[in-house]
Amino acid sequence: MAQILQYLANGLVYSSIIILGSIGLSLVYSIADFANFAHGDTMTVGAYGAFVAFGLFGGMGGSLLGLPLGFYVSLLVGMALAAAIAVLTHLAVYEPLDTDSIGLLITSIGVAFVYRASLMGVFGTDFLQYDITRSGPIPFLLENFDVAITQRDVAIVVSAAVLVGSLHFLLQRTTLGRKMRATADNPDLARVSGIRTDRVILVMWVIGSALAAAGGVFLALYSQLDPRIGFGILLVVFAAVIVGGIGSVYGAMLGGLLIGMIHELTPLLGDVGIPIGTAYAPAIAFVIMVAVLLVKPRGIAGDLT
Repeated sequence: MAQILQYLANGLVYSSIIILGSIGLSLVYSIADFANFAHGDTMTVGAYGAFVAFGLFGGMGGSLLGLPLGFYVSLLVGMALAAAIAVLTHLAVYEPLDTDSIGLLITSIGVAFVYRASLMGVFGTDFLQYDITRSGPIPFLLENFDVAITQRDVAIVVSAAVLVGSLHFLLQRTTLGRKMRATADNPDLARVSGIRTDRVILVMWVIGSALAAAGGVFLALYSQLDPRIGFGILLVVFAAVIVGGIGSVYGAMLGGLLIGMIHELTPLLGDVGIPIGTAYAPAIAFVIMVAVLLVKPRGIAGDLT
């Protein structure tokens, strides 16, 4: 039982990262109407932006959820940097192109290569880590539930919950959120209704890229940082979006939770005699994706926005 609880705890942390990446990808698809293959590298850009900022702000006094306040400042810097680069890319690359969604998809692959090569040119290919001392497991949870959860894990989950909750409030309780949902549902009707869809698209890039950057920062904090971390997790993020219902923000949340949990629960198969290790976790996630789509072709929440 303790081992299952540990896997569930790991799955909650990993799911928090996947959810942030999935929401951003789903927003781009629902509003800009193309699958953005540069999304994973946008996560990496945010992680490196936060890494550089932490070198400047890491010495700030105080802490929150076991992490120095400078880390949260650096997180905001990384999110802002990724959002700015995404908006510039949209204005300089995507918007001027007179092409369909397939053309934009192929273009985004090229953009991903440019992002990655730029990071490699500046930072190299070595693995890096945030200069934050790793704390041991939280004593209460270790003693009472035999689960090794660190303050860093709690910080990732709580921060992701705050970001997701803020997005929910934006979408459901603000005029901007209603405009975004209207544009995602029917951009032509939204346009003739007086909604400045071009501004909505810019806001979409800001929000989607900022959330992706947060996911990249937490992924680097959870493991380590290198120019390929975003690319490495991109297919898992796509699986989460497709399972949830591509184009559905709330479906992306559900899909991210499901895929993240399955990814971390895969070692349980070895405990029941199936010779599959953690290296097969992404493959198992895609098997689950296919199984879900056979039952619900539009995904878990394909009718939600």
